[in-house]
Amino acid sequence: MPDTQHLLLFIAAGLLLNLTPGPDVLYIVSNALRHGARTGVVAALGINAGCFVHIAAAAAGVSALLAASATAFAVLKWAGAAYLLWVGVKLLGTRAGAASWGSPEGSPPAYGSRDDSGSEATDGRSSLWAVFRGGFLTNALNPKVAIFFLAFVPQFIAPDTEHKAFAFVLLGTLFNIDSVAVNAGWALAAAWMARHRAVQGGMHWLDRAAGAMFVAFGLRLALSDNPSR
Repeated sequence: MPDTQHLLLFIAAGLLLNLTPGPDVLYIVSNALRHGARTGVVAALGINAGCFVHIAAAAAGVSALLAASATAFAVLKWAGAAYLLWVGVKLLGTRAGAASWGSPEGSPPAYGSRDDSGSEATDGRSSLWAVFRGGFLTNALNPKVAIFFLAFVPQFIAPDTEHKAFAFVLLGTLFNIDSVAVNAGWALAAAWMARHRAVQGGMHWLDRAAGAMFVAFGLRLALSDNPSR
C-alpha cells in the first residue's frame, strides 16, 4: 500500500478523474433530470457496480489479457459501442411528454405505494432496477474503463508489495468509494436543476441532446484503438 502522501495523491487524482464528464456522468444526469434524485443515485450505483467488475478483472489479470488481445478488446469494444448507440437512438426518438428510456413506464412511484387492492406496487422497483442495470452495462461493457484501471492503479502500488492483487483491489475499491460521492453529487445537482420550469419545459430537447452525446460516445468508442498498443 502507498504511504500517506501517495494515498492522498491517489484520492485527489481519483476525485478529479471522476469529475470528468463521460458516458457514465451523462447517464446519471439524464436519469436524474427526468426522474429525480433517487433515480439518479440508483443510476450512479449501477455505474459503480460496473466499475467493480473491472477492478476484480484487473486484479485477476483479465484486464491484462484484454489489453494484450486485439480480439478480446474488439469484442468488448463493439458490444459497448452498440449499447451506447442503442441508448442514444432511443433518446433521440423520445417524443415530447413521453417517458425517458431509463424508465420506460414513466417516473417510478415511491417505494411502499399501494394500489386499490392493497398490494404493494412493483413498477417502481422494476423501473429502478432497469436504471441500475443500464448504469452497470454502461461501465461494464466499456473496455477503456478496464484499461484505465490497469494503467492508473498500479502506479500507486510499491514494487516490493507482497500481495499486489490485494493492494490493487483495496485501491480500486477506494477509487470506487470516491466515485460514489462524486456520482451522487452529479445526480443531486441534476435533480435540483430539474425543479426549474425552464429545464422542465425543455426536457424533450435535453433528451435529444443526451441522445446525440450518447451516439457520439458510441461512435468514438467504436472507432477507438486499443490504448495499450
